[in-house]
Amino acid sequence: MTAWVMKTLNVSQDHANHLRQKYWETYGTTLAGLMREHDMDPVPYLDDVHDIDFTALPTDPELAAAIAALPGRRIIYTNACEPYARRVLAARGLSGLFDAVYGVEHADFLPKPERAAFERIFARDGLDPTAAAMFEDDPRNLAAPHAMGLRTVLVAPDLHVADHIHHHTDDLTAFLTQLT
Repeated sequence: MTAWVMKTLNVSQDHANHLRQKYWETYGTTLAGLMREHDMDPVPYLDDVHDIDFTALPTDPELAAAIAALPGRRIIYTNACEPYARRVLAARGLSGLFDAVYGVEHADFLPKPERAAFERIFARDGLDPTAAAMFEDDPRNLAAPHAMGLRTVLVAPDLHVADHIHHHTDDLTAFLTQLT
């Protein structure tokens, strides 16, 4: 991301890194900041920063089994793009376990944590927030779903748990196994 910002905005590495962090903190994603402050087309950015080699990612058969055992529909909603998410799923051995995969493009490039982004994805999917749970690694991204009625699960090590987080775990597989 920093390299893309450097090249596109013609700024130093330090300044590009500063902008990347500032936009993530202010807008939820670097992309959202680039779009709002520089009127950037999101597609070239997403194509470039998501061109990653996933061979280092291990498959996780235990996680796959725990996800497969969950009742109901399972969807993914990411601030990345759908093709990137599908490549990550394939690399981790999790393909075919989800009923739908939504990327930032499905929310008209509005990022989490914006409530409007969640509203667009949930409407598109027909999701009833009061009958769903959201698992997330960034606590900011759980405030809007909590306010909309979802159960919220923070999957992250030792982060401060806020009032909008119902459950916290640093071991997703173990947590899911307890549910089924």
